[in-house]
Amino acid sequence: MESPPDSPVAQSAQSFPEKAYYPGHPKSLEGIAVRSFCLGIALALSVVSVVLILLFTSSPLWRLPFFVGALSTFHFLEFWTTAKYNTPVAGVGSFLLTANWPAYAIAHTAAMLECLFTKLLFPNRSWAPFYSGYIILLLGLIFVFVGQFVRSAAMVQAGQSFNHTIQHHKKDSHTLVTTGLYSFLRHPSYFGFFYWGIGTQMVLGNPICFVAYAFVLWQFFSKRVRHEEALLIRFFGEDYINYKKRVGTLMPFVGN
Repeated sequence: MESPPDSPVAQSAQSFPEKAYYPGHPKSLEGIAVRSFCLGIALALSVVSVVLILLFTSSPLWRLPFFVGALSTFHFLEFWTTAKYNTPVAGVGSFLLTANWPAYAIAHTAAMLECLFTKLLFPNRSWAPFYSGYIILLLGLIFVFVGQFVRSAAMVQAGQSFNHTIQHHKKDSHTLVTTGLYSFLRHPSYFGFFYWGIGTQMVLGNPICFVAYAFVLWQFFSKRVRHEEALLIRFFGEDYINYKKRVGTLMPFVGN
């Protein structure tokens, strides 16, 4: 039975919350609120900008706010899925806004600058081979939306077995998930982010950053999957070895 809001028990709980929820701490409610607000504003402005540019101009620069909107959605969903389906570990870091800092920020800044300069300096120049620009754009959009869906759905399905950081010790809540998405995709959250990342560069029309993103993401997930699977074999033994033989990652030469 809940205590009335003006009762001594409720007032005591309100006066002395856990320190982790204070500003500047890992689960800071203030930090979560500010980040959620900023991501929401960024997404709203991005949607409005994309619509206005497409309606009133023929400029390809709608791709820039689309990228910002995709980033905003990704980071919000990283926190939301963690908060809802793996609540004990949710915190400010669950937004992944400063993950792999500063390389992550440099990569996205470079992508936006490449798109901006190429579209301003060469507005009528297509970098796609054999006039395949619209096909690449369509594939990029598909990769972004499917990649985001698979990433978030994988986190939802795994629940408390999913974590943004590799776990070196098996928890009681850690189970081997082999159903749903995991029945035909090994590491579906990585699959989702891999294709989401290269899809954004296809939408932006960035030939240089497309190659760079593909290489960096492939290298990152190759090393991460190799390290993580050594731990998963230790956790689950033959069950994971058999699962690994049966299900692939569908990322080129990752986890083979």
